[in-house]
Formats: sequence, C-alpha cells, structure tokens
Amino acid sequence: MADRRIILTPQEREQLEKEYRNLIDVQRPDVIEKLSLARSQGDLSENADYDAARDRQAQIESRIAEIESIFNNAVSAEEAGIGGNSAKIGIGDVVTFEEVATGETNTVRIVGQVGADPFANPPSISNESPIGVALIGNEAGKSVWVESRERYEIRIISSERK
Repeated sequence: MADRRIILTPQEREQLEKEYRNLIDVQRPDVIEKLSLARSQGDLSENADYDAARDRQAQIESRIAEIESIFNNAVSAEEAGIGGNSAKIGIGDVVTFEEVATGETNTVRIVGQVGADPFANPPSISNESPIGVALIGNEAGKSVWVESRERYEIRIISSERK
C-alpha cells in the first residue's frame, strides 16, 4: 500500500477517522488495561487471558498502522480528477445501469478502494472494480463494455452526484 495512491470520498475519510479515534482512544487503552490485569495474575506461560489480550493488541496495532498508511497515501476524488463538478461519472456518484444482454437494471455507488460494501443500499463498488472502471469518466446514455472474466456490455441510465 505504501506506493499506491488511495482515493477516498469525504464519507470514507470520516468513517476511517472515527474508526481510528476509537482504536486509539478506546480499544488500545482497554487492551492495555487487560494486559496489565493478566500480568498481575502471575505466570504468563499458561495465562489464557494474557494470550487473548496480546492477540487483540496485535490486531488493534495492525489496524491502526493500516489506517495510518491509508491516510498517508490518500487523495480526494477531486484531487485524483475523478469526482467533483464534472458531468462525467466519478467517485461518490450513484449510477443506474442496464446489462444489455439480460435487461437487468442495477444501481451502485462508486467509492474509493477502501469503501466498497456490497451489502450497502445501494451497493458500493470500488473505482478499481471492473464495473467501476467501465463507468468512471462516462455519462448517462452511453453504452460501455465491462472487462471481466466474461466481457459484457452495460448501458448507463442515470448518474447522480451525492
């Protein structure tokens, strides 16, 4: 991740900042307290509470480092030139499209690499996903090809900046 530019929407940045603050201000102190309590129980070689707290500490520190790396390499969609006031589709847009072969209609929100959530409403897809790559920089009314295992065509019905 260190040499890679990571594109974040304002919502993604805010969500990561909240998670970061929670890890630093709440979870890290909690696990330190649990480690201290487990150490006070004596022999650490067979102390399950100590082992569990050390594992949790490693997870927390790893996630903190990951978020810091994201922030160090992050740019906004506008800075990356794929968002903002253009009529072209960019990060943060909600796009409705139709698969030409099946007639199936889908609506997705295009987000940066760290914000993809297939369970959101509408589903959030990464700007680096095959559909995200096909949609970005295009406009409603245009048909584009999605380059995936099976190449297929979609027609962009609408795009809304949110």
